[in-house]
Amino acid sequence: MLMTMVVCTFFASMLGFLLCVLRRRDYGNAIAKEKEKLKGKYHDSEECVEGSSTDVIIVGAGVAGAALAHTLGKDGRRVHVIERDLTEPNRIVGEYLQPGGYLKLVELGLQDCIDEIDAQRVFGYALFKDGKSTKLSYPLEQFHSDVAGRGFHNGPFIQRMRAKAATLPNVQLEQGTVTSLLEENGTIKGVQYKTKDGQAFKSHAALTIVCDGCSSNLRRTLCKSQVEVHSCFVGLVLENCELPFANHGHVIIADPSPIVFYPISSTEFRCLVDVPGQKVPPIANGEMAKYLKNVVAPQLPPQLHDAFISAIDKGNIRTMPNRSMPANPQPTPGALLIGDAFNMRHAFTGGGMTVALSDIVVLRDLLKPLRDLNDAPSLCKYLESFYTLRKPIACTINTLAEALYKVFSDSPDQARKEMRQACFDYLCLGGVFSTGPVALLSGLNPRPLSLLFHFFAVAIYGVGSLLLPFPSPKRMWVGARLIWSASGIIFPIIKAEGVRQMFFPAIIAALYRAPPAE
Repeated sequence: MLMTMVVCTFFASMLGFLLCVLRRRDYGNAIAKEKEKLKGKYHDSEECVEGSSTDVIIVGAGVAGAALAHTLGKDGRRVHVIERDLTEPNRIVGEYLQPGGYLKLVELGLQDCIDEIDAQRVFGYALFKDGKSTKLSYPLEQFHSDVAGRGFHNGPFIQRMRAKAATLPNVQLEQGTVTSLLEENGTIKGVQYKTKDGQAFKSHAALTIVCDGCSSNLRRTLCKSQVEVHSCFVGLVLENCELPFANHGHVIIADPSPIVFYPISSTEFRCLVDVPGQKVPPIANGEMAKYLKNVVAPQLPPQLHDAFISAIDKGNIRTMPNRSMPANPQPTPGALLIGDAFNMRHAFTGGGMTVALSDIVVLRDLLKPLRDLNDAPSLCKYLESFYTLRKPIACTINTLAEALYKVFSDSPDQARKEMRQACFDYLCLGGVFSTGPVALLSGLNPRPLSLLFHFFAVAIYGVGSLLLPFPSPKRMWVGARLIWSASGIIFPIIKAEGVRQMFFPAIIAALYRAPPAE
């Protein structure tokens, strides 16, 4: 009897032990499944920046993002690029690269990205007003024969840059929408994003660079943004026609505002019609086509008229707002803004890509001496010099774009009309009077003082034209108002860009900060 009880107790104990083990294993499996479920819903790529497998997160893979990814990846950084849509974009801007921008592309080792996309070399501009024209050539004599402007389709150019960045083993391109920046104690630690199938993820890195374009939803935490829309571009593609001046961009100083033509392939020319204000005639009901045919077409050179009408009849009319936003950063540890998310100017002069590529060169040179990017506060103070070092080329192109657009737009003010005519006549003088402004526009001579000199030289030339051969009180009054009007155009733009950074950068302390100690 005793023996039976002992045996039963033994087997009961063994059975209880076995049940306990099985229950623990089931519980462990349940926990593991729950963790896997959570991981699928909300993945942390790294628990902390120090242990991160990524050095830099780049939000956006447009011109700025793709070029930056390749540049930093080539320097050995581990880069994670998150782009909302990795399919080929189809835009009506981002199709013209100034010669100064091409030089930056060469400096970054990306010049082959404009090969095999039928990019067209452009050697200057042709300017038209009231039936008169003049040719303004880029001052390229001191550069390699390959240096020129380039016109091309935006989509293939971006895809080639993305593909080149993706060839680097330390660069990861991923399609996803960044919904927010991850902040901890005032420092950006990474991003939160959703993939195409709706899964939510987190990614951490020492430095997050936001370059998600003109409609950025992340810039508000990194800068004091004041976006203004002065006008809209109406885009058309003209096919199988010849521009009056081959391999040149064409600017028609029309009423109420300028019209631009430039080649984007061997058989196609982009036409951008500027329409002042934030509203344009509706396309769907035919009002836009009527406006283009009745208001714009009669002001074009005869060689372009038929091709322009044909492009309207094909119906592929697209619009885009022209945004302006001065760079006004709020330095934030762990994050940086670049590209159109950071700074925009009127697209009239086609300088946006040149500014973006120049900014990337400046940023690359600042980051190159640093092995470790984890000291976010020190890195943030060090990178404040970026905002001053970028100014020569950024300020020159930004200021010229805004000022030229205002000068070339029609106005009921007689002084503004005289300024418009004076600008055309000044450029028609040739020599230094045309090569100087064109060198500024092209990014080949990024000198704000030179810009200020030529701008007021135009105003003084206009006053001289008014007063000669015989001054009158009325003409003297218009001349005084012309100078006042010119000042009213240029000085607010300079103020927004930053007077000290434009003209007195040497007095800014951030320029002299040493890299953070390793």
